[in-house]
Amino acid sequence: MPQAIVTGSDSGIGRATAVQLAKDGFDIGVTWNSDKDGAEETAAEIREIGRRAVVEHLDLTKLPEAAVVIDRLADSLGGLDVLVSNSGTGSSELAVDLDYDTWRKVISVDLDGAFLCLQRAARRMIAAGNGGRLIAVTSVHEHQPRVGSAPYDAAKGGLGLLMKTLALELGEHGITANAVAPGEIATPMTGQTDEDPRETHRPGVPLGRPGDAREIAAVIAFLASPGAAYVTGTSIVADGGMLQMGPMAGSHLEADDWRRP
Repeated sequence: MPQAIVTGSDSGIGRATAVQLAKDGFDIGVTWNSDKDGAEETAAEIREIGRRAVVEHLDLTKLPEAAVVIDRLADSLGGLDVLVSNSGTGSSELAVDLDYDTWRKVISVDLDGAFLCLQRAARRMIAAGNGGRLIAVTSVHEHQPRVGSAPYDAAKGGLGLLMKTLALELGEHGITANAVAPGEIATPMTGQTDEDPRETHRPGVPLGRPGDAREIAAVIAFLASPGAAYVTGTSIVADGGMLQMGPMAGSHLEADDWRRP
């Protein structure tokens, strides 16, 4: 059976992705940082589907040693076909007011940690000789900045370019590397975990609402599927059209006046 690891799969996009990949036939490596109970709930849902789930703690503030978790999970699963690098954090402060420790924490988790996990996965895939899929969850802010998110923007932009570089370097091994760039998604990270996004109005988003974590999981699952075998080095934006508005306008508009000429 194929094996996938989804980092940060204790909630939100990570959990939805882990469950979707289990439905698609993968055994899953689940990681958590602060919510062990959430990770166990994800694992229980995977097992109810009939797939294996292995849970490990992953703290990407403790680098480089933390990334060994990828190898431990791959060993437990019996291999590794897909890595979804989803763990991340952020901040909300103007760059001129930002302290260095906050800058370093966000860059370390969102970029350094992702790189080390992707690197370990790629090495295992090369050694196995069966190809593989590397998928990074970035953000619309991989493509456009947001006020108050300097380290997050820098990390996600860097991660997007890292995936393009990996696509060039790993193609000869049959390994694809792609990013998925979500907009506003109803998850714990955005304080909307218990909300139905279809009940929340967002005037600045062309589709008029935030996204559901399962809608992002579906895009990730496509990239992990046989149907995406020729897709590499790209970033798929899944944001309800928000990026077309400009990320500041898209998230902050309070009325629908823009819809009329």
